[in-house]
Amino acid sequence: MSETQFNQFYNENILAIRNFANKLTKNAVDSEDLVQETTIKAFRSRHTFHLDTSFKSWSFTILKNTFITRYNKRKKKGIVNKPIENFTYGLENKYAVKNDAVSKMRIIEIQDCIKELSHKSKLPFLMHVEGYQYNEISDSLSIPIGTVKSRINFARTKLKTILKEKGILAA
Repeated sequence: MSETQFNQFYNENILAIRNFANKLTKNAVDSEDLVQETTIKAFRSRHTFHLDTSFKSWSFTILKNTFITRYNKRKKKGIVNKPIENFTYGLENKYAVKNDAVSKMRIIEIQDCIKELSHKSKLPFLMHVEGYQYNEISDSLSIPIGTVKSRINFARTKLKTILKEKGILAA
């Protein structure tokens, strides 16, 4: 199909294409985006269109498949297209009082658990928590970088176990 033929068929069916997109998306902006994307895809694949078939059906198939692909991508990403008012339960209550005491108690409990770690794994772990890179810890303690990584991983695992045993960490 030539560009001229495509433009002719497209102009004859644009209203039907837009209406179908509106029906699928139920949103004017998303509908217009879908129509544009469909138009681009249809134009690029115009060589696959057979003149003895219906342009409207062919373009509707492209539009429907594009819609399904976009829907599945959004679903995977967890994008929600609902007004923020529907999520008031997730908003912070303006009358809520921030309780720093509980946070401070948790920090003290975690620090006490860190004290239970062996010196050999505690020191690299604390340096890593403070923001030191593996190579910096390795140079500072004069141990191989693999040993640093191993000790940090061991400290994490041991700390999780201790926290779980004390009921501080659930999971």
